[in-house]
Amino acid sequence: MYPLIPLGPTLNIPTYYLVISLTICICLYWSTRRAFAYDLSKKLTLDLGLLIMVTGFIGGRLFHVLYEDIAYYRESMWRIFEFWNGGFVFYGGALLAGLCGYLFLRKKDSHRLPTYLDMLAPLLCFSYAAGRLACLLAGCCFGKYCELPWAISGRHPTQAYAALWELGVLFILLGIEKGVRESGQPKIFKKSGSLFYLWMILHSLGRFIVESLRDDFRGPEFGISVSSWISAVIFIYGWYLLLAKPRQN
Repeated sequence: MYPLIPLGPTLNIPTYYLVISLTICICLYWSTRRAFAYDLSKKLTLDLGLLIMVTGFIGGRLFHVLYEDIAYYRESMWRIFEFWNGGFVFYGGALLAGLCGYLFLRKKDSHRLPTYLDMLAPLLCFSYAAGRLACLLAGCCFGKYCELPWAISGRHPTQAYAALWELGVLFILLGIEKGVRESGQPKIFKKSGSLFYLWMILHSLGRFIVESLRDDFRGPEFGISVSSWISAVIFIYGWYLLLAKPRQN
């Protein structure tokens, strides 16, 4: 693992935050390119991206504090703001950013909200995969002990599993997107928002599988981890949205 990149005797850069920072820059640039392809407002897309970035950071941090280690932060509330020590939960960030992004688009461009979702879907795949690679370098989100040839330090490299799964989902979405433009895909994928709904299904399925191999502290469990329950709900809701008939204006 490479949690730190040394720049000098007393100066280091956290690998996790370096990867996340680069990912954000790439996604902001890529979002403007995709906005152009979807004939969406570049300014609104950048505003949405910045909103997702900020609320995702806050949501990910709060979910970690409240769900994973509340006793530790009760000892000193100032520890909540020591984010450089790590402690973020993807679903916490995704849920808060998703809610805020939805409300923002409902106010600014409600008629094209499903189109914005399709535009964002591949970005979510890429950013999640990059985030899991950052976790692999940092040594967090590790898996259970195993003796497989590709084990890292005797454990399942669950971070790599998640990253590879999400990259696979990314290629599937981009392939379907290209097929829809060439009118060669099933009618179901021509509905606005369907690309995002498919991402919900595939992402949550992969997350549910990988969760079963995780061995880091997952917070209080109710048969399965909270993240697994959230994945199950997203999986079912994604199918509902994908198969539901489009609303008539």
